Amino acid sequence: MVGLQEIRKMKKLNQLKVAMDLNITRETLSHYENGKRNPDLETLITLSKYFNKSVDYLITGKEFEEK
Repeated sequence: MVGLQEIRKMKKLNQLKVAMDLNITRETLSHYENGKRNPDLETLITLSKYFNKSVDYLITGKEFEEK
């Protein structure tokens, strides 16, 4: 989840703040950012809404481009 860590850092938020806001552990968020675990669909949507970014961006670091 390349974009997740990128957007969190762009918004100058630390892992603990985001984790507390989303009611998950900091370790879980770290695992998502480092690709050790993948969030379920509900969590992915929650992250997308929290950061106001598309799911595509959170996963790839790029917005979806229709061809």
